[in-house]
Amino acid sequence: MPPALLATLLLLGSNVFMTFAWYAHLRNLADRPWYLAALLSWGIAFFEYLLQVPGNRVGYRALSLAQLKILQEVITLAVFVPFAVLYMHRPLRLDYLWAGLCILGAVYFLFRAPA
Repeated sequence: MPPALLATLLLLGSNVFMTFAWYAHLRNLADRPWYLAALLSWGIAFFEYLLQVPGNRVGYRALSLAQLKILQEVITLAVFVPFAVLYMHRPLRLDYLWAGLCILGAVYFLFRAPA
């Protein structure tokens, strides 16, 4: 499997864990003390890092540091929007499209030349 594709898959899985670690407690633990939410989030983040660290190491073999970072931002938005709509029951907003277009501009500038 090409390193960039493997990195993308690992970072995609990592980002799913990250998004739940960062935001799921707002829905599930809103009535609990913050430190319980922090402990649960740290537990989830452990699994995020099990995918994120190897994902970045593999990706860095094929991508520049800036390309790796913008790839992560694309993945973050691609994971966050469905999470916000489907899990957190937030409305789908046109602003997500505009944010995505801005990130696409960054992707263009960082990937137009070889790493």
